Amino acid sequence: MRILMIGSGGREHALIRKLKESPRCEAIYCAPGNGGISKDAVCVNISVEDIDGVVSFAKEKHIDLVFVAPDDPLAAGMVDALEAAGIRAFGPRKNAAVIESSKVFSKDLMKKYGIPTAGYEVFDDPQKAVDYIVEQNKFPVVVKADGLALGKGVVICQNLNEAKDAVHSIMEDKIFGASGNQVVIEEFITGPEVSVLSFTDGKTVKPMVSSKDHKRAYDGDQGLNTGGMGTISPNPHYSDEMADQCMKEIFQPTIDAMQKEGRPFQGCLYFGLMLTQDGPKVIEYNSRFGDPETQVVLPRLKTDLVDILEACINGTLRDMEIQWSGDAAACVVMASGGYPKAYPKGIEIKGLDENGQIDGAVVYHAGTAYRDGKFLTNGGRVLGVTACGATLDEALDRAYNAVERISFDGAHYRKDIGRIGIKS
Repeated sequence: MRILMIGSGGREHALIRKLKESPRCEAIYCAPGNGGISKDAVCVNISVEDIDGVVSFAKEKHIDLVFVAPDDPLAAGMVDALEAAGIRAFGPRKNAAVIESSKVFSKDLMKKYGIPTAGYEVFDDPQKAVDYIVEQNKFPVVVKADGLALGKGVVICQNLNEAKDAVHSIMEDKIFGASGNQVVIEEFITGPEVSVLSFTDGKTVKPMVSSKDHKRAYDGDQGLNTGGMGTISPNPHYSDEMADQCMKEIFQPTIDAMQKEGRPFQGCLYFGLMLTQDGPKVIEYNSRFGDPETQVVLPRLKTDLVDILEACINGTLRDMEIQWSGDAAACVVMASGGYPKAYPKGIEIKGLDENGQIDGAVVYHAGTAYRDGKFLTNGGRVLGVTACGATLDEALDRAYNAVERISFDGAHYRKDIGRIGIKS
């Protein structure tokens, strides 16, 4: 099978390395890829937003399966275009990807079908949004841009001034562009957060093993929100009993709801959950594999990923048994100095071998380039250093040991991944 991966980050690198394990994978391409991915796939210079370019390339190279990994091309209808051209694709169609691309849609869906989530109101007028916040007078309060915002469109506001600033910057300054035409004002809920990715063919949903992301830039969950500074799997807060409850109250009801709405969801559906005192609630949906959650979930997958993708596309997922390793996994993200704000590029990365790897761990490249025999930084999140172990402590020790042997000027990483907010 000839496979084309769409994307250029650590998530895509993890997916490619897992796909390569399949005896059915003959050749794998990545558009556009990155420096590290170039050691595992043939990188082609096509933007993730160039739908026509992807379709043309897939036809030219007789691609059997296109895996559309990022949110933007899914929201833009890349899967629809590929299917129209007779090319098999993994990922939701445009009318289903809206579950991530519009927070207003997803919140209204949950309200309509009784799926537990935080209370909310929707506004397209900034003054009315502020008036509502004043009227409620409950802090913290959560302000969310409606559309896609690279994981940064959610602001937790501790007081009225912060809430006013958030509404102003999102709706009037348009810091996230058209994604801020509407905002969701949401009640602040508390509890451990859990990420659960799932495979689905539109009717059957099969959750993957749980994980825990660490969004804040600095130790102690301080600093700005990022795309994710590290993750662990399994999530210690997520019991078998909780998994059963989530399946009954959240996972299957969501798939059923999308089916009833005429938007069957095929692909990977990500559930961002909070385990509150009132039970599990949905914080957000993503219409694709999470990053960096993928980097700890996929190393634990024992079943052939190609077979799973085909079952999702063919509608035969119910008949498939998916097996997982009992090991734990940990990923520590090494980021450029200054991230998530401005950061330099083109800095040489030291400590990696010729394949961009290091003994004792797997290095997933997120923002790298490869020039003149050297790996260089080329993004905010540069590397995801991942290791497995019989216990979480063992996995973390191995991941951090590898991190300490990798260096580049200004490198920044959290030193408390898997240590904060975790039951001992």
